[in-house]
Amino acid sequence: MEDMHEKQQAMPWWKEAIGYQIYPKSFKDSNGDGIGDLQGIRKNLRYLKELGIDFVWLNPVYASPNVDNGYDISDYQDINPEFGTMEDMLKLIDEAHDLGIKIIMDLVINHTSDQHPWFKEALQGKDNPYHDYYIWADGNDKPNQWESIFGGSVWEYVPAIDQQYLHVFAKEQPDLNWENPNMRQDIYTMIRWWLDLGIDGFRIDAISHIKKSPWHTKPKKDWAYSPFTNVKGIGVYLRELSKVFKEYDIVTVGEASGVTAEQAPEWVGKDGYFNMIFEFEHISLWKREKNDTMDVVALKKALGRWQKRLDYGQGWNALYMENHDVPRSVSVFGNDQPVYREKAATALATMYLLLQGTPFIYQGQEIGMTNMTFRSLDELDDVTAKNQIEELLQMEDNEDRKLEILELMSSISRDNSRTPMQWNTSENAGFTTGKPWMVVNPNYTTINVAEQTQQPTSILSYYKKLIQLRKTQNIFVSGHYHDYLPKHPQVYIYERFLEEDRMLVVVNLTKEPAEINLPTAISGQSWSLVMGNHPIGSHAADPLSPFKQQLKEKQKKLALEPYEALIYHVN
Repeated sequence: MEDMHEKQQAMPWWKEAIGYQIYPKSFKDSNGDGIGDLQGIRKNLRYLKELGIDFVWLNPVYASPNVDNGYDISDYQDINPEFGTMEDMLKLIDEAHDLGIKIIMDLVINHTSDQHPWFKEALQGKDNPYHDYYIWADGNDKPNQWESIFGGSVWEYVPAIDQQYLHVFAKEQPDLNWENPNMRQDIYTMIRWWLDLGIDGFRIDAISHIKKSPWHTKPKKDWAYSPFTNVKGIGVYLRELSKVFKEYDIVTVGEASGVTAEQAPEWVGKDGYFNMIFEFEHISLWKREKNDTMDVVALKKALGRWQKRLDYGQGWNALYMENHDVPRSVSVFGNDQPVYREKAATALATMYLLLQGTPFIYQGQEIGMTNMTFRSLDELDDVTAKNQIEELLQMEDNEDRKLEILELMSSISRDNSRTPMQWNTSENAGFTTGKPWMVVNPNYTTINVAEQTQQPTSILSYYKKLIQLRKTQNIFVSGHYHDYLPKHPQVYIYERFLEEDRMLVVVNLTKEPAEINLPTAISGQSWSLVMGNHPIGSHAADPLSPFKQQLKEKQKKLALEPYEALIYHVN
C-alpha cells in the first residue's frame, strides 16, 4: 500500500486534472465594447471552480492584427489591448492560482504575424540578420505547387526584394525558419519569460508543421499538406524545445496534425516531446450534412486505437470533443434537435470524459451550446470561411448559390464554436452590454448558464457530477482500457480496470433505441449502476436516480434508450 501511495503521490498534476478551454474574444466582455476580455475571465473564475476544472487553456491574447483571431502574433510579450493589459494578465494568473486553477497559454511558434518586428526587419533584404528567421525563395517563380491550409499557394511574392516567403496558413502569417539557431534561441527566451511570470504550461499550436520537406517534394495522394506536416527530422527541433519545457513543472500539449497513434509514443512517451498531444483522427469524423448520421464504428475505432497505443505507460492522451477549430460536438457528433440535445450532450460527455487521458472542455460545451444557423454570409468572421466563400462564389454567384453556401457554413464553419458564451437570458446572452463582435446564437434564451445552474437535471449539472465522479475514482486516471463490441453500429461500451477494480461505461450514440448482447467478461459478473443520464432534462427526475440499478450475473442483454449513457461498478 505504501508503494502505491508513493506512486500516486509522484503522478504529475496534469494527469489528474480537467482542462477548460477559453476563447477569450467570446467568453465574457467586461467593458461593453462587444469583445470578451481578461477582466471578463477573472470575474468568472468562481464559475469555473464550481464546474470542477483544474486548469484553463487560453487561446491567444498576445498583440495581433487579428487576421486569424490572434494566431497571427505581432508581439509575443504584450497583450492585445482589446483583451486588456499585462497587469490584467498577471492578476488573472494570481487570482486563478488563489482558487487552485492553473493557467496555460497558446504558444504559436510555427509562424508570426507579418506585422511582427522580426518580419518587418526581414523585409529589408537578405543582409538583415532577421531575414533568415523566415523561409524564402528567390524570384517570382514558385519553387513548388504546395497549397496553403487556408487556401491558395504557400508562397507570397515581395516585389521590393524580388523574393517570396512561405506561409502554411494565411499570407499574413509567414512561417518561421526553424533551421535558424538564433531564431530558436529567441523563441526559447520568450518561452522562459512567460514561464517565469508564473503560467503553468502551453498548448503548442501547429507544431507538427515546423519542419518542411525539400521544395521538390510532391504532396502525397489525397493529402495536400504532407510536405509540411510531421516531416522526417522534425524531432531534432522538438527535442531541443522539450528541454526548455522540462526546466519547469508545467504541462505541454502539442497540436499534432499528421501524427498517428503508432507514432504517438515518440511524441508523448517517457522521453517524448510533450506531455500529451491533440490528435486529429477522431475529430475529423464529424458529419458534414444535417441529415447525415455519425459513423459510430469509425469513432470507436479511432478513439480506441489511441487508448490502446498509449496504455500501460506508453504515453498520455488529451481527450476532447470540441475546440475553437471545429463545430459544436452536440450538433455534429450527437443531435441538436430539442428532443435529443440534452441526452446527446450528456452521452458524448460520458463517452469521452471517462477515457484514459486528460479531458478538455471547451467553453459552452458544458451547457450543450449548438451550431449556429447563420442568416447571412456577412455574419461569418473566420478567415478560412471567408476564403472558402470566395472560392465557391467564383464558381457561381447568385442568390441560390449564396443560400447553399450559407447552409454549408452553418454546418462546417469554425465560427460555430466562436459565437459568444451564453450566460443568461438577458440581451446578447449576458455576454456584453454592447454590440457583440460576433452574432449571438438566438437559442440562448433556452440554453444558458444561469438557468442550467438552477436545474439539477441540466447538462451543466451532469457535467459537474461526471467531473466529480472522475475525480473521486482513481480508476479513471490510473486504470487501463478495454473495449467491447467494436463493430456494434450504435453502442460504445468500454471498461476501465485497475487490479481487481472495474468500471463499465455504456453509451448509445444514436437517436434509435439499441440492444446489446453482453460479452461473457461482463455477464460473468454483477454490476451496480453508479450514474446515468436517463432520465435527464428540465422536467426530469434527478439523473442519479437508478434507471437500471443492476446488471445481474449471467444477464445476457441490455436495452438502451436513444443517447442513453450508463456507468457501472463491478460488485
